[in-house]
Amino acid sequence: MDAGSDGVDTEVAAREAARQRVVAAAADLLVREGRDAVTTRAVAAAAGMQAPAIYRLFGDKDGLLEAVAEDGYARFLAAKHADARPEDPVDDLRAGWDLAVEFGLANPELYALMYGEPRRGTNSAAFQAGMRILFERIHRLAASGLLRVDADLAASLIHATARGAVLTWLSLPDDRRDPALLSTMREAMVAAVTLDEPAVRDPGPAGAARALRALLPEQTALSSAEQHLLGEWLDRLTAER
Repeated sequence: MDAGSDGVDTEVAAREAARQRVVAAAADLLVREGRDAVTTRAVAAAAGMQAPAIYRLFGDKDGLLEAVAEDGYARFLAAKHADARPEDPVDDLRAGWDLAVEFGLANPELYALMYGEPRRGTNSAAFQAGMRILFERIHRLAASGLLRVDADLAASLIHATARGAVLTWLSLPDDRRDPALLSTMREAMVAAVTLDEPAVRDPGPAGAARALRALLPEQTALSSAEQHLLGEWLDRLTAER
């Protein structure tokens, strides 16, 4: 590696270190003093740099908030402990939902930034990794014949109930925060997403088709064209009510 490459690498590393320092300072201000305290001037002072550096690194304040949200998704991802083979996929779904809610209650200002604004931080690698973990949980439900709705709707219901539970809880005064709100929301989600018994025991085709659809990518007996065609048929059967 020549001297020029060394210089570029050093510059990139210094820029990334400065960026991380600013994000950490902004996140700390957010947690301690709330959203209104996160101004470019205050963040620059906390990070030990001049305010124009914020604009060079993030473009504007919205870019900075986007970076803080992305950092929040990374923290949330680090807290997840996905079990590839849970004994009970429904209990695993409950555990994942509880973890999401607990993160929100423990980090109210950060959670409000992440989930209180549409699509904030959702292009980050951490958010996408978290979604893959969620869809793996849903896949296990489908493969067990326990998924009541299609995978995309299940993911939306899980997200909507967890987000709604946290944001509603945080909006309530302390004396009105009843833990039954959280447990009831969770069980409503479970009832909407899962079946009490595996659908493959039901004489109807939709549950069996849904279970087979979930396992289809893992098979090797069919050609790609055959797999695609069978997938279309199974999707049509799954959509029947």
